[in-house]
Amino acid sequence: MKNLISALLIVLSFSFIGLSQEVQRKELGNLVIENIPEIPQRIKDRMFQYQSTRAASFQDWLHNDKGILISTRFGETNQIHIVEKPGGARKQITFFNEPVSGATFCPDKNKNIFLFTKDIGGGEFYQIYSFDLNNGNFKLLTDGKSSNGGVNWNNKGDKFSYFSTKRNGKDWDIYISDIDGNSEMILSEGGAWTAVDWSPDDKKLLIRKSISANESYYYVYDLTSKKLTQINPSNDKISYGSAVFSKDGKGIFYSSDQNNEFKKLRYYDLSTGKEKILTEKIDWDVESIQLNKKGDKLAFTVNENGLSKLYLMNTKDFSYKQVKSIPTGLIGGLSFNSKGDKLALTINTPTSPSDVFMLDLKNNSLEQWTFSEVGGLNQDNFIVPELFHYETFDSVNGKPRMIPAFIYKPKTKGPHPVVIDIHGGPEAQARPSFNPINQYYALELGIAVIEPNVRGSSGYGKTYLELDNWYNRENSVKDIGKLIEWIEKQPDLDPKRIAVTGGSYGGYMVLASMIHFNDKIRCGVDIVGISNFVTFLNNTQDYRRDLRRVEYGDERIPEMKEFLLKISPTTNAHKITKPLFVVQGLNDPRVPYTEAEQIVQAVRKNGTEVWYLLAKDEGHGFRKKSNRDFYIWSEVLFFEKFLLN
Repeated sequence: MKNLISALLIVLSFSFIGLSQEVQRKELGNLVIENIPEIPQRIKDRMFQYQSTRAASFQDWLHNDKGILISTRFGETNQIHIVEKPGGARKQITFFNEPVSGATFCPDKNKNIFLFTKDIGGGEFYQIYSFDLNNGNFKLLTDGKSSNGGVNWNNKGDKFSYFSTKRNGKDWDIYISDIDGNSEMILSEGGAWTAVDWSPDDKKLLIRKSISANESYYYVYDLTSKKLTQINPSNDKISYGSAVFSKDGKGIFYSSDQNNEFKKLRYYDLSTGKEKILTEKIDWDVESIQLNKKGDKLAFTVNENGLSKLYLMNTKDFSYKQVKSIPTGLIGGLSFNSKGDKLALTINTPTSPSDVFMLDLKNNSLEQWTFSEVGGLNQDNFIVPELFHYETFDSVNGKPRMIPAFIYKPKTKGPHPVVIDIHGGPEAQARPSFNPINQYYALELGIAVIEPNVRGSSGYGKTYLELDNWYNRENSVKDIGKLIEWIEKQPDLDPKRIAVTGGSYGGYMVLASMIHFNDKIRCGVDIVGISNFVTFLNNTQDYRRDLRRVEYGDERIPEMKEFLLKISPTTNAHKITKPLFVVQGLNDPRVPYTEAEQIVQAVRKNGTEVWYLLAKDEGHGFRKKSNRDFYIWSEVLFFEKFLLN
C-alpha cells in the first residue's frame, strides 16, 4: 500500500514538474517514462544478442557431492537450479517473479533442504525461506517485514544463524533459528552485527561488527555462557575481511589491514591471543577464505590490481602456492566438496560471463560445469579492457598521484567518443569483468568506455580508501577532471564527445562532474544517484544511516551539514545545461526515489532536456530483464542523440 500511494503521488506530481519545458509522460507496465522517445526497432534488433547473454554462479554442494546448486536466469530473474554433472542440464528449482539468492544446503544428510533469501520489488527487505527438495515445498521463516540475511548453518544442520532488523528496524541483531523458523535473539548490541561462522563443536559463533569500510571488529560469542570476547583487541582502527574458525577450534583465519595498507591473511591463536601474518609478501587485499572439511587445506583469493588470484595453503605449515591454471579474471564462490578433493569456484573474465568450474586439487586441473550463453556472439571479438594510470592533481611523497582505470577501446580507427563509467560505493572498485553493454558500445557504436577507480575506491590500500571522506568529497570529482584532461591528450579519443554515467554514489559523481566540467561533457546518465547528501542521509533506510555518515559526514553537525549542502548537486543544478538521463527504482532503500525526483525538477528549471525512467517494481538498480532491457535501449538512444551526433 505504501508503494502504491508513493507511485500515485509521483504520477500527480508530474503535472507540476519543470515549468520551463513540456514533459512527455507515459507508462509501460511498471515503467514510468518521461521525455524518452519511442525506441527504434533497429536498436532493439541490434542489441538483442548482447541482451541475451546469461551467467551462472555457484551456491552450494548437494549431499554426497552429487551435484550443485547454482543461480542463473532463464526468464525475468535469477533463480536456483540444480546441475548434476559437468555440462549437465540446469534443472530449475525455484520459480518466483523476484530474484532468489544465497542458497545454502543443510549439512544434515537426512534433510534434503536448502535456505534462500528473497525480497519484493527491490526493496531489500530480504526474507529467509526453506525449500524441501523432496516435495518442492517452500516456507517463509522470517517475519515478512524486516531486513534479514547472513544465513549460516551450524555443523550439525539443526540450526542456523542470521541477522535481522525486526527488533527496531535499524540495528542488525543476531538470531538463531531452527528449520521451522522458531528463532531466538542472542545478541542486540546496536549497530551492524553478522555471524560469519560456527565453531566446529557448534558451541561458539564468530561474529563481526561493521563500523565502516575502514573499521570493523571480530568477536567470539559463547552460546553457553553468553559471553562476547573480542578477537585481537587493539587501540588501532582496523578493517577486517573474511574469517573462519580453524577446524580444530583452536584458532581463527582472517584477513585484516592492521599495521599495513592491505588486508593480509592471518592466523589468530585463541589460547595465546597471538596472531601470525601468513601472506607477508603479498601486497594486495586477501578477499575470500575457505577451509576444507578436514581443515588441512585453505583456499584464498587476492585482489591484485582488480584481478583475482587463487592460492592454496597447507594449514600445517602455512605454506601456500598460487594456482596458475585459472583464467585471468574474477573469482568467487569458493567451496570445497565434502571429500576435500575438489574446489568449486565461479569465474568471470572480460570475454566470458560468470560460470561454475571445479578445480581438481590432485593436479590443479580445471573442469567447467556450466556453459552460459553469449547470445550467439563470437567471443573472440570481445574486447579485453586495458589497465592504465593517469596523473591527478595532488602528489604522494613528491611524485604525482596516479589514478588506476580500465579502458574498453574499440578496434576501429579513432578518434572515439568516450563514456566515463564511474562506480558506486564509493568504497567499491571497477574491475575487468564481462559486461555485454560495454562490449556493445565498443564494438557496435565505436565508443571507448573508461572505468576509473578514483580516490575512495577499495583495492588500493586503506590510505587511498580514506582520501574522499567527509570534507575531501570533491577531491574524487577532481580526479574525473584530470581524466578528462588525459582524454584530451589521446589522439585516438575525441575530447569533444565525452559522456559520464554511474550508479548510486557513481550517480552523484555524474551530477558533480556535469556541474564542474559542464563545458567539456556532452551528456550524462545518473542511475539511482545521490542528488543531495543531507536529504539522502535523512531518508535512506535506518539500518544504513550510521554506516553512511562515517563515509560522507554527519549531517547533524552544523558545519558538516553546511558543507554537504554546498557541494550537493541540487544546490548547483543551475550549472547543468547538458542533457541528463535519470534512472531510478521506486522501492530503492539505499538512495530513495526522491533523490531522483528533486534533481529532475531542478535541472528542468534550466530548460535542459531531461529524460526520466522510474521502475515501480525495482529498487537500487534494475534486476528484472524486461526493465533492464528498456533502460539499456533508452541509454543507447540517449547516447546516439547527444553523444554520437
